[in-house]
Amino acid sequence: MSQQTRSVTVVGLGPMGRAMVRQFLEAGVEVTVWNRSPEKAEAMAELGAKRAATVAEALAANDVIVLSLTHYAAMYDVLGPAADHLPGKVIVNLSSDSPEKARAGAAWVRSHGAEFLSGGFMSAGDNITHPASYIFYSGPREVFDRHAELLRPLSPQEYLGADDGVAQVFYQALLVIFHPWMLAFDQALAVIQRSGHDIDQFLPYAQRSSEAFPFFMAEYAAAAKAGGWGDESAFRMMDAGAQHIIDASAEVGVDATLSHTAQAFWRRAIAASEQAGRAVSIFELMRGGTA
Repeated sequence: MSQQTRSVTVVGLGPMGRAMVRQFLEAGVEVTVWNRSPEKAEAMAELGAKRAATVAEALAANDVIVLSLTHYAAMYDVLGPAADHLPGKVIVNLSSDSPEKARAGAAWVRSHGAEFLSGGFMSAGDNITHPASYIFYSGPREVFDRHAELLRPLSPQEYLGADDGVAQVFYQALLVIFHPWMLAFDQALAVIQRSGHDIDQFLPYAQRSSEAFPFFMAEYAAAAKAGGWGDESAFRMMDAGAQHIIDASAEVGVDATLSHTAQAFWRRAIAASEQAGRAVSIFELMRGGTA
């Protein structure tokens, strides 16, 4: 591999950006960095990265530029003033945003003469070396193949296809699962603690119960392809179960907003099923009608 292909620019030095810089450096890749707040760039320079004084300088330094920003709007803010330096570059945007915003961002980058890849970083926070971490990529296959080796130090790679938005479709879909899980686990821990019990005693049981999640995921995925899980009796059982969770939370003063939301969905499914004269699953309600 040539020296040119063993160098990269990283723009955006939040926790993820800094983690990426460290991994590139550890793999022997020369890294140029730029960040709005210079102290973060200085910290990376102390590790061996080259600090660019301007975005234009950061773009000029390397052919491949990895973005780690809050959202795609920040890409326009950062790269826009230096857009005349984009022709011939490859922009790899690992920022989170909606699929349509990723597609629009890809079109904008290409309109300025650069190539583009979208990415979604699935990681345990900024621990990108965690065994469960990986990155979704989408965009032109030839662009991905040409630069996959350079990007490999970041995390294992999952290329999903030429559609610029598909990496964000899969990334955001997984975050759909993660966000309510975080809230639900906090509620569970609050119930344990407010009930006068030890969180450390509870944790192994929570971890043990999570071992069943792959089974439920497979069952729900199969059911979704057939219209969704459950019938009216199952929905009524889940409604009752949600009420028990709400009561248990309320008895010790724990906020059960999430459980009330879950119960509202079960009740919507019951009402829709009664009206339709057949089982109408929550999957169908969320999807928006029959296929």
